[in-house]
Amino acid sequence: MTDTVVLVEDDQEIADIVLMYLHAAGLKTQHFADGAGVAGWVQAHAPALVLLDLDLPTKQGLEVCREIRAFSNLPIIMTTAKVEEVDRLVGLEIGADDYVCKPFSVKELVARVKVQLRRLNREPMVDSGLKVNTASFNLSMGAAAVELTAIEFKLFHLLYSNPNRIYSRAQILDLVYQDYRDVSDRTVDSHIRNVRKKLASLGIEQELIRSVYGAGYKFEPLP
Repeated sequence: MTDTVVLVEDDQEIADIVLMYLHAAGLKTQHFADGAGVAGWVQAHAPALVLLDLDLPTKQGLEVCREIRAFSNLPIIMTTAKVEEVDRLVGLEIGADDYVCKPFSVKELVARVKVQLRRLNREPMVDSGLKVNTASFNLSMGAAAVELTAIEFKLFHLLYSNPNRIYSRAQILDLVYQDYRDVSDRTVDSHIRNVRKKLASLGIEQELIRSVYGAGYKFEPLP
């Protein structure tokens, strides 16, 4: 995998500024002004990350994201002027790793890119023995395995993919539940308890999902 960041942005003025900051951060770039052809290029060149605008001519960002997710798990950060909650949830639902609303700070955007690249380059947690199967919502440790419900897995994967980052209940409601208007903080706590029980059934003694008093929850990797 290269250190190339793909920017898919039809607004040339925005694209020029973002590209300038990415180059200043020492990153190579490839720019597309439309969604057509992006997935094919990504499959052929294996870049490190995609910055993907949601509203594009010819082929929309959601469709491009789906196409990429069919063959790759590389980080995708979606950018858009659509701030409605449903748009953001749909973007994350199809496999986006992060979501930034316009107008955004280019410095913050580049910082988010760096976070995703650091996460990509982090040593995988294979030494712990914990294996995560995103296709079957299955967790395994040695010969032991357990299956999570769809909601439990989305909740677990959010925390697992961002180790040591604290998520408040409000953030979890926002990112995990499709219609959080009908879900309470107690529902989040209940799902957390279920996930903890299933992790314990794998023989993991350490509490991987930790409560942070007054703040929320975080995932602490096994040593």
